[in-house]
Amino acid sequence: MVSVQKGPLYRSRGYHITIWCNVSGYRGSLQQNFEWSFYKPSAPEIPLQISSTSDKSFPYAVYAQRVKSGEIYIERLRGDSVLLHLTDLKDKDAGEYECHTPNTDGSYLGTYSAKMHLSGSSYHQRFSSGDVRLDKTGSKEYTLSIVSIQPSDKGEIYCEGVEWIQDPDETWKDIARKKTNRTSLNVRSLDKSFFVNISVTERSLLEGESLQITCCVEGQNTQHRWFQVAWHHHGMVVASLDQYGALTFQNDNEERYRMGNLLVKKDSNSKYILRISQLELKDKGTYSCEVSEIEKTPTGSLTTTEQKFSSGINLNVTPRESHMQLSVSVNNEKAMEGSALVFYCNGTITDQSLSVTWWHIQKERDPPLFIASMDQDGKLKIGPCYLERSASGELRLEKLGSSIFTLTIYNSSATKDTGLYRCEVTEWSKVKSWKHTQEISTKVEPLGLDLKAVLSTRIPNVKLDDDFELFCQVSGNDITNPVPVSITWQFKPKSGMVGYQQVVKVTAGGTIEWGLAHLQLQQKAKITKYSSLSRLLIHSATWQDSGMYRCEVDLWKSSARHSAVEGAAVVFSNPVEIKVTKPESKLDININSKCLEISGNEDITIDCKIISLTKRNSLLGITWYFLPLSPEDAIPLMILRTNYSNILEYGEAFSSPNQKSRFHSKKVSSLLYQLLILSADHDVQGKYYCEADEWMWSMDGSWYSLGKRESGKSTVSFKLSENKPHIERTNHSITITENEDVTLKCILQSTIQPTSRFSVSWFKVSEHFNSETLVEIKSNGIIQYGNVTMARRLQPHCPSVGNFHLTLQNVEMVDAGLFYCQVEEWQIANSSTSQVQHASSQSGYSHLVVLPSASTNSSQICSSRWLYHFILFFPLVLFLTLTTVFLTLYLRRKHVQKGEMALEQNKTSGEELGVLPPTLLDQVASKSIVEEESSSLKSNEMG
Repeated sequence: MVSVQKGPLYRSRGYHITIWCNVSGYRGSLQQNFEWSFYKPSAPEIPLQISSTSDKSFPYAVYAQRVKSGEIYIERLRGDSVLLHLTDLKDKDAGEYECHTPNTDGSYLGTYSAKMHLSGSSYHQRFSSGDVRLDKTGSKEYTLSIVSIQPSDKGEIYCEGVEWIQDPDETWKDIARKKTNRTSLNVRSLDKSFFVNISVTERSLLEGESLQITCCVEGQNTQHRWFQVAWHHHGMVVASLDQYGALTFQNDNEERYRMGNLLVKKDSNSKYILRISQLELKDKGTYSCEVSEIEKTPTGSLTTTEQKFSSGINLNVTPRESHMQLSVSVNNEKAMEGSALVFYCNGTITDQSLSVTWWHIQKERDPPLFIASMDQDGKLKIGPCYLERSASGELRLEKLGSSIFTLTIYNSSATKDTGLYRCEVTEWSKVKSWKHTQEISTKVEPLGLDLKAVLSTRIPNVKLDDDFELFCQVSGNDITNPVPVSITWQFKPKSGMVGYQQVVKVTAGGTIEWGLAHLQLQQKAKITKYSSLSRLLIHSATWQDSGMYRCEVDLWKSSARHSAVEGAAVVFSNPVEIKVTKPESKLDININSKCLEISGNEDITIDCKIISLTKRNSLLGITWYFLPLSPEDAIPLMILRTNYSNILEYGEAFSSPNQKSRFHSKKVSSLLYQLLILSADHDVQGKYYCEADEWMWSMDGSWYSLGKRESGKSTVSFKLSENKPHIERTNHSITITENEDVTLKCILQSTIQPTSRFSVSWFKVSEHFNSETLVEIKSNGIIQYGNVTMARRLQPHCPSVGNFHLTLQNVEMVDAGLFYCQVEEWQIANSSTSQVQHASSQSGYSHLVVLPSASTNSSQICSSRWLYHFILFFPLVLFLTLTTVFLTLYLRRKHVQKGEMALEQNKTSGEELGVLPPTLLDQVASKSIVEEESSSLKSNEMG
């Protein structure tokens, strides 16, 4: 602990001052180092280094020159006491001073610095209070008055006069200064006598307790006087403190001071304290203190002016006796082999340090066997016979409280650890010690062989994805005692030749050890273990979990570091078979039938409602089917399917782009699915239903089906108008040669309304009497081809309103067959752009017969007799006919030339009358007729 001269100190500028600093309670070198620092009032947190006893580079630049010149220096009075000297005190030296001693011990034991405050004068405060006054008593006279003069006023006093003159700019300027002679002022106390009193905290103490002796000085102005104090015991000096605070000791008291058992403290200039810790019997007796006053002579030397003793005070130190009581106990006086033995040695609370020693007596007359000991500092010592067991962690000593000790022997042995155990506790003080002993016996019994294990389960038949649990109940006399038990769960699959293998093992310490086999169980198994019961819980059973289960129970001797199986008992439980079966499907679907009657070219929504599922997390695969209305034994056609992974698949009959664009599946919720049919036409008439397939996820990483259910059937039919459009229904035959073009006609014979729109579909009847859509012209003019291979040769057109044609170009032999058309009449609803179907009608059949071309049948033509004669005589007949035609044209030309000559003669008169020649009139008439027919044809095409 560092002690510094108590402040605040009031000193005058220009004077020599000293500040003392001591250190006590250290354990290092007798020669301690000191470092002085200064804190300015304006920056109280920033230290300015002044001087050091060990480091010449310690001073900051602001102090380096003053230290070098000797104005500031450190005087060592003793190895642990110094004085800081400031020979010429300045105004800037006012502030806080810190004395620091660097630590020389192995650890920090207390405080290593102390601070005090120094004030260059107290006249400002005294001037404010009126104790110091400056009065003008005349035109040229001034008086300084000091009330309640103090020792700090001692010194030289003078005054300085300054003459001032005012310049033309009204500023004042000092033009002359003069000082008076100095007057020496010496302040002496009115009463220099003082008295010394001594007191103690307690006159009768026990050895080991603390004593404090206070020495007080009573007199006038003691705060401004210097004293030396010395304490006496039986007339001999114990310790002394000089006027600077330097300490000196006699006999072995300096060692007690260094250990911190003896403390000397200057609490104030009139109060001094001596404190003794851990009193010894030799400390009893009479104590007194001696006080000497020190003053400075005019020459600057120190002299003792007066010396006084206090009265003696008697101190009684009583020897300390032990009152501690000791008791010993064990956790189990009749333990099972392998269990842990815990011995408790409890003592009543005491202030003294304690050590403990454990002994073992196997037989009554055997000498005690040293087990282990723990001294008062906690240091352990193990007996030779227990070194190996201690190294393996089977022996443990602990101090649980100030006077509670335990000895634990793990993995107890029936042959080694049975017997009598002795606890010996020693109570230590500074001067003496006391021993206390207590004994207790224990018996370690060997492990028995009546161990049993029974395996059971509540539900042997487990539904797939359900949880099941197995219970392993252990019984036997050994289980009633806390014997370490490990339980191993084993499994043998239902299929395969593999025997029982470890699933999981729970050690006696609660550690979980998984086996290398049956990894699928590790991911979903939960195991719990109690003293005699273990439970194995398997979540979400799968097919792989079917098989035989059993548990293995091991009893073994415990150890702090490892488990030993020597002398352990092992038993297997009865096997239990677990069967995993498929859960019953609880899938339910709406089976009510429903009829939908539509007008055509509208969107249809068909619902598939799920009522219940087997599992909340089940997934559904939905398949939509179409059943034609005829024949009665028609086979359902798959429209589309979405499996449980939401993968879409269309049926073969609905795989064309046209069908895929019209039929869509939609999942509204987990219990509602819908089939959407866009722009429904006559070909969608029939029955629709869905099939739901419920799937469940198994923990083995696969999906399995729980079952399928079909919904009720929704019948879709068209509601047609009674006023059907009348189409010519006459059946007729058309014969054409291959590679020619043929035009099929579909003529509407009924009255056409202004709001009517028509859609026309052309069909061909195949050899199986199934209608194949060739092309469809929607009411909005959009053309859709049904037969891709014939699309490039089909040309639908409408020459006039109600007259629909289909031209088949480059007829092929395969085109022969029956053709018909179907016309649907649509009406604009409520003057909007939407349309509703009004009526529908079908034409008669056109039987198309295709003959082979001539290039491919020349041999047949030549084989005909009449055709042979025609070919033979046809060129002659053709020549005669052409000759007749040319003669006729020649005669007619002659007749025309004569008419032209007559026409030229009458040209003038004809032009004047505005009459065209007959031939021109014929040409104009013909042109008008052609233009009229062309415009009529164009208007029909546009209609």
